Amino acid sequence: MGEPAGGGGLPGVEHPRARAAAGLRRLGHALMGHEADDALLERVAEAADRIAADLESAPGRVREPLALKRRMFDLEVPDGSPVVHFDECFVSGPYNPMGIAMQVHRERDEVVAEVELGPAFEGAPARSHGGIVAAIFDDVLGYLLTLHRSPGFTGELTVRYLAATPIGQPLEFRARTLDREGRKLFAAAEARAGGEVVATATATFVLISPDRLRP
Repeated sequence: MGEPAGGGGLPGVEHPRARAAAGLRRLGHALMGHEADDALLERVAEAADRIAADLESAPGRVREPLALKRRMFDLEVPDGSPVVHFDECFVSGPYNPMGIAMQVHRERDEVVAEVELGPAFEGAPARSHGGIVAAIFDDVLGYLLTLHRSPGFTGELTVRYLAATPIGQPLEFRARTLDREGRKLFAAAEARAGGEVVATATATFVLISPDRLRP
């Protein structure tokens, strides 16, 4: 599956902001996954502080809600195609240097995410932090809203951890809709490592009108 998520970002994402975020994710995993002497660590700190100061001197960013609506909810997602999200999303956004930048696509009525977690997402050694697993579930389940072409927010998320979720191994998260009652959408998902189900989740989303995304 290539390098762990957070290292190289999404294939084909060549925007300079995505490349910058991918480089920072790679740096974070390298810092967590490798020994380094004090001199090298000081170089990392100095370079990071210098670049951060340059960025902080630039104007603040403003995101356009209507552009998000058009991208996520106005277009049909064909079977087999990538399911898009907003680029700054902490979990899957290619512009977010703190995120995972996982790949997500549609398989019939399901959403499937493929990801390999790097060392920066460890909880116990060689195991993912449970909060990262929960965040991926929340994000993957949320992609179902794009298939339904209706925005919404997470009302409830329940995760069951059945086994350790490994670091540095291919993972698959698969989500599907269970039912819809008025403004409530009920969904479920599971995570697999090497074919073994390591965690499951259920969620309730509260749907809102697309007009709510207007500024």
